[in-house]
Amino acid sequence: MEDSAMVVKSLFVYPVKSCKGIEIDAAAICPTGFRWDRHWLVVNDRGRMLTQRVEPKLALIQPIMPPELFTAPLQSLPANSSVCKQKEHKKKRTYSFFFVAFQAPGMETTLQVPLFGSKEKVHASVWEWSGVALDEGTAAHKWFSAYLGRTCHLVRLDPAAMERPTDTEYADGYKASFTDGFPFLVASQASLDAVNKRLRNQLPMNRFRPNIIVEGCEPFAEDTWRTFKIKDLTFHGVKLCSRCKIPTINQETTEMGAEPTLTLMEFRKGEMLCAVQSVKNKVFFGQNAVCVESMAKKNELVRVGDPVRVEETLQVPSV
Repeated sequence: MEDSAMVVKSLFVYPVKSCKGIEIDAAAICPTGFRWDRHWLVVNDRGRMLTQRVEPKLALIQPIMPPELFTAPLQSLPANSSVCKQKEHKKKRTYSFFFVAFQAPGMETTLQVPLFGSKEKVHASVWEWSGVALDEGTAAHKWFSAYLGRTCHLVRLDPAAMERPTDTEYADGYKASFTDGFPFLVASQASLDAVNKRLRNQLPMNRFRPNIIVEGCEPFAEDTWRTFKIKDLTFHGVKLCSRCKIPTINQETTEMGAEPTLTLMEFRKGEMLCAVQSVKNKVFFGQNAVCVESMAKKNELVRVGDPVRVEETLQVPSV
């Protein structure tokens, strides 16, 4: 298909790592990816990340945030916004009481966490990264601990101390939130369709948890997108996404199976995609990406329906 046929089909932000995503029509780009994406993290009593790999029930926690929080500069939200209360400070309008809410099966109460305010600095770690995060307090600690049946805490990014760089081998000069390693994950609808054609039972895209879903290209065309434009924004595809066991977890029931990993091993193993021996037994779906304009902090937006144009491709994908 021609590049001109390619558009953004859908957009997802996952406010808490390993919890449910929120589908939105538009998303603002910030230095760590889409605003609020993997902005929060559930950690154990030692500050180590908890994900669906060890706590599949995280998949059932639904964060709730109004659409305007993903797009508008926060200071520009209208005074009658349903998500804030207006305060007057030195004749200047400010908004301090934004909340993110959390709901989960079996939990009688909805947890509300204020987006701003003084928070205690704590230690947190994600894979090899270890640094400072902000603890969301006692109410969040009790709610998440009760739901998971173990002692845990909800922490969030500390923008003032966030120094988690992407792997310089693939993307030098960029930052990541609490993602596994890169700001964006891009996948195409055609790639999912190609996988589903091989499966007895069809799987939804939420098994793979991408941020940007593109339609109008050939299956797995995104593997080789070295440089591509979404409207006027420049993205670089930096590394194919190797898949752990999370895609085998039903995101609605937490039931775990063998698919789609077994099927991906038939035609998406590393040894079939490239000559790098260290990844020969891994399976891949989706492309990790960075956005050149993300560091400018200009509230640039990606919208559903935006055209996608490939400017540079690789013959052998980076894994």
